[in-house]
Amino acid sequence: MSRLSAIVRRWGHRPRFAAIGRRLVAYDRLLGRLTRGRFVGLGMRDLPCLLLTTTGRRSGQPRTTPLLFVRDGDAYVVIGSNWGQQVHPAWSANLLADPNATVTLDGRQFPVRAHRVSGAERDRLFAVLRSTWPAYETYAERAAGRNLRVFRLEPR
Repeated sequence: MSRLSAIVRRWGHRPRFAAIGRRLVAYDRLLGRLTRGRFVGLGMRDLPCLLLTTTGRRSGQPRTTPLLFVRDGDAYVVIGSNWGQQVHPAWSANLLADPNATVTLDGRQFPVRAHRVSGAERDRLFAVLRSTWPAYETYAERAAGRNLRVFRLEPR
């Protein structure tokens, strides 16, 4: 693991990091679009990031957000941590309304279908997500009472 990734992982637990991260998402989204997903600021070699484009459940418009992910076979796994806030992120509600989405990663764009996982599968995938980004455990504690949504994004 790179020194920078180790520092970011250590700081990820702090409330100030989450507050700054929420403000930087718009810039990260722009950077990802400009580089066609080849570079997303929140993502590093040890902290992989993709761009997820969903359809807004109310607007019907495309909505793109950068997300850390882990691989699970051919699928990509993401979590609706929303930096530990008390509300679910909008993109997760969009996926519940319409599970068809698009992933942009490493200059490629491809369609996916989201499946919200639960039970033992969710527990297994949450452990894998935590191994990549330990702060997810802290985010789950901060979001007291809110079960962080975990999705498998399966290529179509």
